[in-house]
Amino acid sequence: MCGIWALFGSDDCLSVQCLSAMKIAHRGPDAFRFENVNGYTNCCFGFHRLAVVDQLFGMQPIRVKKYPYLWLCYNGEIYNHKKMQHHFEFEYQTKVDGEIILHLYNKGGIEQTVCMLDGVFAFILLDTANKKVFLGRDTYGVRPLFKAMTEDGFLAVCSEAKGLVNLKHSTTPFLKVEPFLPGHYEVLDLKPNGKVASVEMVKYHHCRDEPLHALYDNVEKLFPGFEIETVKNNLRILFDNAIKKRLMTDRRIGCLLSGGLDSSLVAATLLKQLKEAHVQYPLQTFAIGMEDSTDLLAARKVANHIGSEHHEVLFNSEEGIQVLDEVIFSLETYDITTVRASVGMYLVSKYIRKNTDSVVIFSGEGSDELTQGYIYFHKAPSPEKAEEESERLLKELYLFDVLRADRTTAAHGLELRVPFLDHRFSSYYLSLPPDMRIPKNGIEKHLLRETFEDSNLIPKDILWRPKEAFSDGITSVKNSWFRILQEYIEHQVDDAMMAAAAQKFPFNTPKTKEGYYYRQIFERHYPGRADWLTHYWMPRWINATDPSARTLAHYKAAAKA
Repeated sequence: MCGIWALFGSDDCLSVQCLSAMKIAHRGPDAFRFENVNGYTNCCFGFHRLAVVDQLFGMQPIRVKKYPYLWLCYNGEIYNHKKMQHHFEFEYQTKVDGEIILHLYNKGGIEQTVCMLDGVFAFILLDTANKKVFLGRDTYGVRPLFKAMTEDGFLAVCSEAKGLVNLKHSTTPFLKVEPFLPGHYEVLDLKPNGKVASVEMVKYHHCRDEPLHALYDNVEKLFPGFEIETVKNNLRILFDNAIKKRLMTDRRIGCLLSGGLDSSLVAATLLKQLKEAHVQYPLQTFAIGMEDSTDLLAARKVANHIGSEHHEVLFNSEEGIQVLDEVIFSLETYDITTVRASVGMYLVSKYIRKNTDSVVIFSGEGSDELTQGYIYFHKAPSPEKAEEESERLLKELYLFDVLRADRTTAAHGLELRVPFLDHRFSSYYLSLPPDMRIPKNGIEKHLLRETFEDSNLIPKDILWRPKEAFSDGITSVKNSWFRILQEYIEHQVDDAMMAAAAQKFPFNTPKTKEGYYYRQIFERHYPGRADWLTHYWMPRWINATDPSARTLAHYKAAAKA
């Protein structure tokens, strides 16, 4: 996890423009560099480093003697870099995983390069010999990337939008900043004056398709067919491998543990893998909640079962409300469910940074979208409609859960790893027949639970614990976090403000006082940038007025049972 930033064709003083790069300093607390591009006085790179791999030679932009015309700034982890290096017999100059991008590009061009990367990444690659700039982002957008480009060819790129919004350019008083789409790469021509022109934007991978790099990995052979025992065995193999490859780091590994199915499976498998790798330190797991939190109780049970060094972080409603402003600034969104769920994750990340030496943090993000874990999937009209919805959610992860997971941890200099979004695991899961993946017997994620039924990885009652949204589980059933927030906001936003909401906020007009309150904070930090969020996250197929699972009839029925 790092912060990357680059300008091409700036017509303003670079030393002034570079101040914007400091807005993402939290992403890389270990080291920092600016570098001008030789022969282009108006082009430069900025880099904030979190040293996770190769402490000595990991600074960026990465340049190697063999390719003096290539400049690479990237944020991510390429888990198969050694496999690719040995297979193609590349000569490495560093131990940095990202160096593989330079060798693959030199060998086969940009299309082959991005398809061969097994990992999460956002990168800026400059080729001064062929006068090209390339931008690329991983399939699900686990690593963030934003860009701004003017009609006259000024290009600015950054890990977070906050590093671009204050940039100056002569042709426009308001620089349009937008997220770079996941699963895409862009090719741009570099002109002699340092400005660029976009040549093509290419979608190189769909989450359903097995990735090209699967041809070269060392996962044991999967069994063909969709017989249930075969599928369960394949899923266990791929999930184990997804965790194992993510152990790649020189820093201490920890794990977020809410006590739900997903984080519990990750924590238990991770601890098993760390023991097999003979890692000397105990695995630290982290849970957060208020008193009487259902998550705290469940997480404690899992931690005792697997034998982790468990940390419980308690917070009260006042502390949660106090960080809303910081959280919305970090997130760069005003989506209601994202803001709610981010408070707990922001506070637990703050605790980890301040009180421990764990830096690489595993988490269960992506599972609900992939395995149809949201409660409203019980109402899907058909397995095919549920499949469509699952893929839509995965496509939009970069606007919601993956955004939350990245920004709340990166705000405190931590790196998040999300094994459920592993390319091999997720593409295999999506290849299964639609009726295998839907909720069964009134239980969502039935296939995933069934897969680990006989493993004894986690306690049985946790394995079959119903879905509980992170923003709900951090509080007691009697007084949900969303109700605490709504009671506070009731006194901050009056009816007159709501009556004028459509006039004040014509785009994505907030329908509730809570939505209005978050939008107000967002507009204070990022005026006129509401289009970063295309729509609010809401459940489908039901007449929901609130994104919380605890407002849904299915949850209430399960709670009474």
